[in-house]
Formats: sequence, C-alpha cells, structure tokens
Amino acid sequence: MINSVKKTRGEFGETAVCDYLTQRGFEIAARNYRKRVGEIDIIAVSGEEIAFVEVKTRKFNSMTEGADSVTYEKRRKIVKTAYAFLNDNPQFCNINARFDVAQVVVTTDEFPQLLQLDYFEDAFNPALM
Repeated sequence: MINSVKKTRGEFGETAVCDYLTQRGFEIAARNYRKRVGEIDIIAVSGEEIAFVEVKTRKFNSMTEGADSVTYEKRRKIVKTAYAFLNDNPQFCNINARFDVAQVVVTTDEFPQLLQLDYFEDAFNPALM
C-alpha cells in the first residue's frame, strides 16, 4: 500500500511539472526515459532548447527539500542518460541542453493535491559531473 501511494504521489508530481512546462511552450519529448545508466523523469523541448528534468515530489511537512535529494551520483546518472537520449535522438543534438530540477509539494493523502511547485532551470552543470 505504501509503495502505491508513493508511486501515485510521484506520478502526480511529474504530471504537474509536465503541465507547468507545456504552459510555458515546451513539448514533452519523453517521460521516464530509461537506459541502463539511469533514468530521466521528463525530457522537454522548446525551440532551440532541450530540458532534462528531475522531479522530486514530497508530501507536506516533509523533513527534507526535494531538490536536496538530487545528489552528485544522481546528477551524474542523469547526464549519462541524457547523452544516451541524444545518441538515440540525433535531431536534438544541435540545440542547447539544460538540466533542471523541479520540487513539488503535495498533500499527504492517497489522492494528492498540488500545494507548491518550485522549478530550478540550469540546476546543475553537466561539465562538473
């Protein structure tokens, strides 16, 4: 039961971020893109820019901030997975890439409601991975 509530909460947070991005002119190219090296929650494209987005959804009154849990190792895996995506999708290779983090806060019940969404563009530099 706990895992299904957590999964529902995570999916809700990702959907909220997809909505946020599409309202700002982005097209969602992929969700939950997985390769052997890692996973990226959302890949979104707008004009000459592609955003690789890590989403962290927390319940209200959580002890930690979602963005704080995007560790060096997690960032490294995101960058490797982004390279794999670009290798699989060469049409996106000649546009600017950025690595964003979205922090979503929701209610604590089984049917989450959005309380807050913080979006951090260029949250980390892939050259430092």
